[in-house]
Amino acid sequence: MKYHEILNQGSKILKLNKIKSYNLDSELLLSSTLKINRSQLLLNLDKKIENTNNKKNFFNFIKRRKKNEPIAYIIGYKEFWKDKFKVNKHVLIPRPETEILVEQALNELNIRSEKKILDVGTGSGCIIISILKERKKCTGVGIDISKNAIKLAKYNAKIQHIKNRIKFFHSDIDNFFTGKYDLIISNPPYIKQHEINSLDKDIKNYEPRVALNGGIDGYSKIRLVIRKSSALIKKSGKLFLEIGSNQVMETLKILKLNGFYINKVVKDLANKNRCVISTKI
Repeated sequence: MKYHEILNQGSKILKLNKIKSYNLDSELLLSSTLKINRSQLLLNLDKKIENTNNKKNFFNFIKRRKKNEPIAYIIGYKEFWKDKFKVNKHVLIPRPETEILVEQALNELNIRSEKKILDVGTGSGCIIISILKERKKCTGVGIDISKNAIKLAKYNAKIQHIKNRIKFFHSDIDNFFTGKYDLIISNPPYIKQHEINSLDKDIKNYEPRVALNGGIDGYSKIRLVIRKSSALIKKSGKLFLEIGSNQVMETLKILKLNGFYINKVVKDLANKNRCVISTKI
């Protein structure tokens, strides 16, 4: 069977199961199965698949994807910023809009900065690891309420060769009292509890609820992160916070009540409010 033939079969199965990106997903899954990149696959569509195990593995991937399991969990990684990060069902899949946190933090930290950074709700570790890879003199701490997330973040730090400049702790921020930080960064859960079941099946059925659930009003974790950051951050330290697009005004109010000066609100590529940057007064 040739590449284009097996791709078509995979696409048809996904289309029948109402997977919107059926062609792209089929290509990504076959690329991963064959351990080649997508461009190599598309340049060799008439090539034959010799290994029957590859065919079997591909259709196992298709079987998982047709049930709406996210591509990143199936292939085991997600590209974020400039690298690939291992992901699994214990961590939120990194989103392109979260790269804004990395970009803004790097703008704040010059190449010679020797700052101490805290990542609250680190998940896969993609945010703090991406920052530390580009700011060689900075050090970091990542915390997460999930033991499995911390295990994965440690693995990602190891394969990205920065494990000596970062420590990870299994902890809720409410019970974390270690150190004072120049910069705190967080992508906390900010979806209203009652809205989770209306999310896409890829998200609501597979991604960890603890990483999505922002409580009844969507602000429970935002409030907690801001309140605790106020105690953990150094004077004039910066807090970088990802929020929902409709959460700006309330978030600014909470920040001001906790002694932060608002520097700016940053929009994502869809022109939606996504990141608030503030300074501890």
